[in-house]
Amino acid sequence: MQADHFDQQKLLALAAEDVALAQLAHRRRTLPEHAAVAEAEDAQRAFSADVVRAQTEVRDLDREQKRLEADVDTVRARSARDQQKLDSGAASPKEMTSLQQEMESLARRQGDLEDQVLELMERREAFDATLATAQTGLDGARAQQDEAEGRRDAVLAEITEGEQEHGAKREEIAGTVSAPLLALYERVRTQTGGTGAAALHARRCEGCRIELYGTELAAARNADPHTVLRCENCNRILVRTAESGL
Repeated sequence: MQADHFDQQKLLALAAEDVALAQLAHRRRTLPEHAAVAEAEDAQRAFSADVVRAQTEVRDLDREQKRLEADVDTVRARSARDQQKLDSGAASPKEMTSLQQEMESLARRQGDLEDQVLELMERREAFDATLATAQTGLDGARAQQDEAEGRRDAVLAEITEGEQEHGAKREEIAGTVSAPLLALYERVRTQTGGTGAAALHARRCEGCRIELYGTELAAARNADPHTVLRCENCNRILVRTAESGL
């Protein structure tokens, strides 16, 4: 393939823009800020689960406490009725004995229930502390995520700006390259997954870093300046310059 020598030189500038764009794409994928955001999200999920567990336990304890307090109220009401009967003097000696025994039983029951209420209150106090700790952790994780997302978004905006700048420059350069040569460059770039051209510097392909020897070197030396050379190793277009060492 033949192409103007100066058009071939433009491929190096085009390749430089492709390298810059590839570096920006790699930076976008591997931002440490992504990991920081993910870490904060994991922490949020963990603390959120802790908060839910503590809230569930507190609600369960509250329900149990209300049930026990209702039982205490029932026992107190029954004991008050029995005391009222005793105080009225209307009960027979047998009924008085029965009422006194029942009141003693009710007093023991009330004591047991009140002990259980106190135990529940202590447990609730402990879970209140657990809930407060989990909520503090959750708030901290949310703040960390906001901060990490802010840093990430700032860097992503910078990367986007760079991509736009290099993309526009690439488009400008590509518009000055002849269509057949540009088509070849793009095809090779797709094949290599990087750039479609590389400088021949000191008899070495700067794309694959392999030095030319023997017949390949002789062919490069003797080729017409407008002949498009290809690297036998990486298949890139070899662009000759004053530093090619030929």
